[in-house]
Amino acid sequence: MKFICLKTCSTCKKAQKFLDDHKIAYDLIDIRTQNPGLDDLIKYQKLSGLKLRNFFNTSGQKYRDLNLKDRLDGMSDEEMLKLLESDGMLVKRPLLVGEDFCLVGFKEDKWRAKIC
Repeated sequence: MKFICLKTCSTCKKAQKFLDDHKIAYDLIDIRTQNPGLDDLIKYQKLSGLKLRNFFNTSGQKYRDLNLKDRLDGMSDEEMLKLLESDGMLVKRPLLVGEDFCLVGFKEDKWRAKIC
């Protein structure tokens, strides 16, 4: 599995502790240095079953600076994907990606149901 996170993010730290406590193997990917590319984002969105807007880090400074709260509804999927690809700080984290799933954000009950 891929565990895509920001090492300084408190939610990511909780998720990583959850994985470690449950002895779940993963490859750690720092989103700041290895932001998912376009093909990866398309794949993750399909695996998650979520809308692209759910992949945005709505509590991030970059999201607020770009006024995305008011702009996302008018954007095409292509425009959203280009934005997400352009800066890892726009991507909601952590992402946990397996062969047939992608979990976006850390909700312990959902993670437990999917991987434990």
